[in-house]
Amino acid sequence: MSMAKLSSFTVFFAFLLSCSFFASTGEAYDARGSNGNITIKWDVMNWIPDGYLAVIDMFNHQKYRNIEAPGWRLGWTWAKKEIIWQMMGAQTTEQGDCSRFKGNIPHCCKSNPEVVDLLPGTPYNQQFANCCRGGVLRANTVSSFQISVGQAGTSNRTVKLPRDFTFKAPGPGYTCGPAKIVRPTQFITADKHRTFKALMTWKVVCVGRSKE
Repeated sequence: MSMAKLSSFTVFFAFLLSCSFFASTGEAYDARGSNGNITIKWDVMNWIPDGYLAVIDMFNHQKYRNIEAPGWRLGWTWAKKEIIWQMMGAQTTEQGDCSRFKGNIPHCCKSNPEVVDLLPGTPYNQQFANCCRGGVLRANTVSSFQISVGQAGTSNRTVKLPRDFTFKAPGPGYTCGPAKIVRPTQFITADKHRTFKALMTWKVVCVGRSKE
């Protein structure tokens, strides 16, 4: 795995997405809903030698429910033997057993990683758009991070969706449904002169539990 190539992909997409916005997601949300949800959107943006580079967004579609410190924790179980090479805007709570790797050591080798937001004041070269609030996610806002996934397959046919998603936050908690492939997100650059689509997009919806 060439870390130089991986870093160039990371820098390019961090810059590109920091100056772009969503043109169409193919779905709408009614903010007047009484409960709302946390919607996790996973966009595969580019293939790397043994996997893909993706942007993960968490939308707080809850009109009256903020996520306060110590913030959100997002988890899942890999479908195969995927590893995380690098992250921007977030980090896993544990690295796991990466002893089989020599030279380039992955960020995380756990089969069930758990991800947390970075803190305010994180160095700029580790940040990503909509990151670094210490896990705080206000109502009707988004938190995002970038992830480089290895040992994952390099096409829509070989990539397998993660399963058993969990979203943890202060309060009664959330129940997450399965990941579902949806129409690829379309992006438009800030100058509105160019549009592009994600290579693959899937979504997970996590519904907040009621207080007992």
